[in-house]
Amino acid sequence: MKKLLLIDGNSIANRAFYGIMGNKMLTTKDGKYTNAVYGFLAIMFKILDDLKPDYMAVSFDLKAPTARHKMYEGYKANRHGMPEELAQQMPIIKEILMAMNIDIVQKEGYEGDDILGTLAKFGEEQNLDVTILSGDRDTFQLATDKVTIRIPRTKAGKTETEDYDRNKILQEYGLEPKALIEVKGLQGDSSDNIPGVPGIGPKTAINLIKKYGTIENMYKMIEKGEDDLKGKQKENIVQNEDMAILSRTLGKIDINVPLNDTLENLKVEEWDKQKVLELFKQLNFKRYIEKFNLEEQENKKDEVEVNISNLFKINEDIPIEQVQNIIEKQKKLIFYLDLKKDENEEKIIKEEINGISIYNSELNEVYYIRKSDNEFEKFLKNIFENSKIEKVGYELGIVYIILKQMGITMKNLKCDVTVASYILDPTSRKISNR
Repeated sequence: MKKLLLIDGNSIANRAFYGIMGNKMLTTKDGKYTNAVYGFLAIMFKILDDLKPDYMAVSFDLKAPTARHKMYEGYKANRHGMPEELAQQMPIIKEILMAMNIDIVQKEGYEGDDILGTLAKFGEEQNLDVTILSGDRDTFQLATDKVTIRIPRTKAGKTETEDYDRNKILQEYGLEPKALIEVKGLQGDSSDNIPGVPGIGPKTAINLIKKYGTIENMYKMIEKGEDDLKGKQKENIVQNEDMAILSRTLGKIDINVPLNDTLENLKVEEWDKQKVLELFKQLNFKRYIEKFNLEEQENKKDEVEVNISNLFKINEDIPIEQVQNIIEKQKKLIFYLDLKKDENEEKIIKEEINGISIYNSELNEVYYIRKSDNEFEKFLKNIFENSKIEKVGYELGIVYIILKQMGITMKNLKCDVTVASYILDPTSRKISNR
């Protein structure tokens, strides 16, 4: 049976951050903190080795208030903000996940647990074995016969885990996983500032739910006089009915978040190994580079010699006037600037044009005009300032400034290939002429 792995991004990053601290946190040579990144990956790689999932996603919290904050102003009000040393590492974790083509799921108004619950339900409906990796025991309420919660513990850099499915929850708590939502309503949760009922702790809450089943049923029994509650405990329960129901709502994970993810989105894919290698080098993660043989694979890349003359005809001897006539006739300039460094301090972009390659799409020819041609600058001004000629090229914003430094104002910018590439795939860095 195929497997779906869901990772609670904030929980695992937080656990990794505090699990690998010691007297001095891991940093790069330039002082960038990396302990949470390193620990997060260690935990993730271990579960990937163990499970070998077919599908995968990592959920994260966003800063925007959730429905719970709007429902109860005090929700999580006692929490300190994320340590700056950890906050700096969260974007790095996400950048690595993106390079690994792992689906990141986050949505304003919802917590990471809500996303996990919704995706777990989706996975179960798709007949997948679902594992949720989280350090938050609140996720126990999501356990079923097909959904397992895996809790990691990191000690001295080593990660151990314990699995909780429906049977394990029954053995440990004597309750169905969903009944833990009722328990939360009575006992509350100090870490999330969920009030619960005063004087009701975990053991008492569990015993009450074992006896009465649900909070509503307990109050019905009280109303009928069929309960066996006494003294201060009963007084607290009776006086805090609304708070118990509110606390249960606050503690219940939403499993119906409106998400657009499909199985195809969640499918485990090949990494962008070059990008992963670059990031690991920046972070000085030599152990992971060696673990996945990233440098070896880079060195073993097939060197493909491309004979450009097989792609199109190159003409470097065509008269500059003839090229200008062709461009003016076609009303389109598809070009690439050959640039070299210019140390002139007065320039915004310290590069100058060494030559220009121009593609004739009708004849599949490329013309190269050198700067050494006496008519070069006049030629550039004539074609780039002609508003009837459409311009197609790379990084036209930079080209515009370079030309402007020469006293040429480019007109009729039709298509910037780098912008088009970004629109098609914002995560790709393959299209660049820099």
